[in-house]
Amino acid sequence: MFSGSVDFLGFNKFPADGVLLVPGRLDYRELLTLAAQLSSRPVTWLVEENALVEPATQTYLAREDVRAATFSENDPDPADIGEALQSKLENGALLVFIPSDTATRFGTPCHITPKQLAFLCDLNLPTVPVSVSIPAETSLATESSSSLPDAIFSLGTRLERHPTPADFQESILEAAEVAFSSRDFLRGSLAETLVAGLKKHHRSTKIYDGTDDSSLSFPKLLGAAIALSKEIKAATDKKRIGIILPPGKPGVLANLAVLFANKIPVNINFTASREAVGSAIKQADIDKFITADPFVRKVPTFPWPPNRDLLLLERIMPAISKRTIKWVILSKLLPARMLSRIMGLSRGGRNHDEAILLFTSGSSGEPKGVPLTHRNVLANVCQFGTRLALPAEASILGSLPLFHSFGSTVTLWFPIIEGINLVTYPSPLETKRLAELIHQHQIDLLIATPTFLRGYMRRIEPEQLASLKFVVTGAEKLPPNLANSFQKKFGKLPFEGYGLTETSPATNVNLPDAEPPNNRTPVISNNRLGSVGPFLPGIAVRLTNAATGERCAVNESGIIWLKGANVFPGYLDRDDLTEKVIIDDWFKTGDVGRLDDEGFLYIEGRISRFSKIAGEMVPHEALEGHLNKILGLDSEAERKIVVIGIPDEKKGEVIGLLSAIASDTIEQEIVDIRYKLMDAGIPSLWCPKFIIPVEEIPVLASGKLDLISCEKIARESRS
Repeated sequence: MFSGSVDFLGFNKFPADGVLLVPGRLDYRELLTLAAQLSSRPVTWLVEENALVEPATQTYLAREDVRAATFSENDPDPADIGEALQSKLENGALLVFIPSDTATRFGTPCHITPKQLAFLCDLNLPTVPVSVSIPAETSLATESSSSLPDAIFSLGTRLERHPTPADFQESILEAAEVAFSSRDFLRGSLAETLVAGLKKHHRSTKIYDGTDDSSLSFPKLLGAAIALSKEIKAATDKKRIGIILPPGKPGVLANLAVLFANKIPVNINFTASREAVGSAIKQADIDKFITADPFVRKVPTFPWPPNRDLLLLERIMPAISKRTIKWVILSKLLPARMLSRIMGLSRGGRNHDEAILLFTSGSSGEPKGVPLTHRNVLANVCQFGTRLALPAEASILGSLPLFHSFGSTVTLWFPIIEGINLVTYPSPLETKRLAELIHQHQIDLLIATPTFLRGYMRRIEPEQLASLKFVVTGAEKLPPNLANSFQKKFGKLPFEGYGLTETSPATNVNLPDAEPPNNRTPVISNNRLGSVGPFLPGIAVRLTNAATGERCAVNESGIIWLKGANVFPGYLDRDDLTEKVIIDDWFKTGDVGRLDDEGFLYIEGRISRFSKIAGEMVPHEALEGHLNKILGLDSEAERKIVVIGIPDEKKGEVIGLLSAIASDTIEQEIVDIRYKLMDAGIPSLWCPKFIIPVEEIPVLASGKLDLISCEKIARESRS
């Protein structure tokens, strides 16, 4: 048994009748702890006869006072075994399954092999999944190990007879979310946690700026950020401060300083339209902006606020150099908690208060303000960091914009809290320079979009990316051909992830499988090409039918709803929008997808990228995949086609195709495409009715498709 504290969540609603309990994991200590909790009920331990279990567990099961039963997962008729086991559930008795030892990454809620899980479901017994989580495995680097419970057991939703593995995955994810969301660190402050991170990693971690090859140690960064925070406090009474800077030392410094001033940083999208920028500034109610004069000159087309509203770092920092030195010295001498009190952070926000404000990209409408709380950001740093499990000496590349949700959480807050070296560069497009930085600093993690990966394919030599351990993509679908071509050239398979600004952002990611301790230990897979990966720790999922809105099984196609400590509380000053997407703490993502039996999520497209024609939902992204194949388009090159739904009086919508492929015979091309699609088994309903020629397909600075521009082109072409 564990010697410290153990939390049991949901056990006050434990079924009174006999059920099969299926813990996601159960080593010997966990087994003894669960046995003590269930001591008032007769328990029979169920184990697969060839399962790898600890010698201590084997000794326990051999005791005369312990009831145990075995089965073979190779039995041709699990239902017969289930019928025989039914007697073990009479009069409220319990069956408790003991999973085999497996190898998997931290934070995986289900350590049961797919074959065993399918067999357990086929037993046809009432089943209750149990999430067993070990907080020490899913903790921030700044957390004190003495403050963590040894384990959290969380009861899942009861599954009646004939459950499916997907049903089990849904239930155990919900139980794991309850466990994760109960953690104490989520009640903390982002600013205080950053102070703790800067203090904890002060000897080993730096920020490197790829524009001038300079570096900044954590002690100097902390001192400078504290000194700058005093200037920010004096500059405005507003609660939010705008930041107009690319990735780099100034951007990191500005964001830290705003938080240390007990204010809220708002990184402005300097690539957005004048209207979108104006909307964001107005919504955020900002009157002061931190930037640098060289950047002002570099982006002359940006609608810069008046000079009196700009806080220019290259003018402020030299003037406060003495105070910076004082704070560098004090920050080295004082413990993190005392330093935070002196800075006044204990009087600042925490937990459910707004910590940062981001805006959606505006790819499908006016940008919406997304306030992320301290709880949201801390949760996602822990979720992503846990699954990634980078060593302390690792380095990551920070070239995604700071106004991008991944650029904010993963390449800004994550490295400071977890003690990861950060190498910055202001643009993700300059792949030649980025490859030089990857090679120079032996970077371990590259976060990119498929669009940016194509730049590496054209310009970079394989040895320049040799140090990379992880290449993770997001923001758009990763074409399998591109992933395979990248692996063939560089020896690194890109892994697709998934997230939204509203989820802080990361929710899913494919990663390499864990190394097993020996060749007998089964490996729980952590990647599946075509999926966006399993869920990160502490995130639950459910689906609703896209046409009816009714709840549906998670292995059926439906609109994805998510729940977790990383899910935002609602849109800025837009209760009307919030009420549509958040119901009982569940967030409606607007994406359509499904879960497979092993917990991998497959995204089939945004609901806005479906057309409802004659009562049928036509997925634009899936159709684009078929079109790319029949047209022989290279997925390593820039996007050449986009499917668009065009309003139609008779059918509601028809399919149009934006095409950047030169053609002199558009009418014949439509006919050819139609026959080729139908030959491939695609319904005629899906076939494009129009081709709209364009010089290039519009994309945003983040690499995502610019749907607003695409739809505008389509509408204007048909008017």
